Amino acid sequence: MTSVLTVSLDAMGGDSGPDMVIPGVEEALLRHPGVRFLLYGDEARMAPLLDAHPRAREGCEVRHCEVAVAMHDKPSQALRRGRRVSSMWRAIEAVRDGEAAAVVSAGNTGALMAMSKFVLDTIPGISRPAIAAVWPTLRGESVVLDVGATIGADAEQLVDFAIMGEAMARCLFGIERPTVGLLNIGVEEVKGIEQVKQAGRLLRVSGLPIEYAGFVEGDDIGKGKVDVVVTEGFTGNIALKTAEGTARQISTYLRQSMERSLITRIGFFLARSAFKVLKDKMDPRSRNGGLFLGLNGIVVKSHGGTDALGFAAAIDVAIEMALSGLIAKIGADLAAKRSLEEFQPAANAAAPNP
Repeated sequence: MTSVLTVSLDAMGGDSGPDMVIPGVEEALLRHPGVRFLLYGDEARMAPLLDAHPRAREGCEVRHCEVAVAMHDKPSQALRRGRRVSSMWRAIEAVRDGEAAAVVSAGNTGALMAMSKFVLDTIPGISRPAIAAVWPTLRGESVVLDVGATIGADAEQLVDFAIMGEAMARCLFGIERPTVGLLNIGVEEVKGIEQVKQAGRLLRVSGLPIEYAGFVEGDDIGKGKVDVVVTEGFTGNIALKTAEGTARQISTYLRQSMERSLITRIGFFLARSAFKVLKDKMDPRSRNGGLFLGLNGIVVKSHGGTDALGFAAAIDVAIEMALSGLIAKIGADLAAKRSLEEFQPAANAAAPNP
């Protein structure tokens, strides 16, 4: 890989495709002027947009693709139709081939995961990838995973999610030993399904570079009780969509309240700077970009319905993870886990009987 950081982009993904992606690249280049982009998609459709965004044209290499994965395609359909020829597939291949340090797509989530697993494969020791999201909290931010890659997980897979999540937290937050909690229906050790309780027992004695904080409940996520919240994809996706919907609901309530009368309009005018801070904190675009953890490469999934600012935020995630050496950190922690697993049975066998 060259010394210049390169990111590959599926320009045809999302609800708006190049109409959102190319302005997003323009915004990303304002933040990261030294980064280069490989833009995969319909060259004819992208050309007028690149003419209108000269900074993006200067910072991109366009690679024409005639096939685009549709948002409604099933993963199996996308693999059959788009294998080796679609903009999504070829953008992922650029990471595999060392042409790019990361890939970003706003396309079909299931297709992106299926193609990424096929092209990049999983890190040795990881049986299931996970999607990790950065969650705003009262203390700052936390990493939450899995938020939708797979449904269900056994105890070992939850431990793997914890390892991947803590590596991401170290990269993002600069924390040497992130705190990790397992999402559960209560904090008591007797509560929850057996897989979660077993994962808790494994994490407590793991010896990994984390601070296991025990079980956390749903309201603890927003409090920022821990740096990493671990759950399986079904529960995690419901929690994520509920939080996003609640944020939009509160925003609507506030706007309606401020427009109710002349007095409330005056109050809004006087407090507009405070409301701007609140709006910025609640804006999902600022934290757009779910990271696919567990693959031999950095893959970031942007919301399909985001705008240019949101897509630029997803690019931010890809760049930050590429520069921080995330994959190497996960590999090192998995190796430490395997060493501990090999050592413990041997130590138990060597211990004298009481």
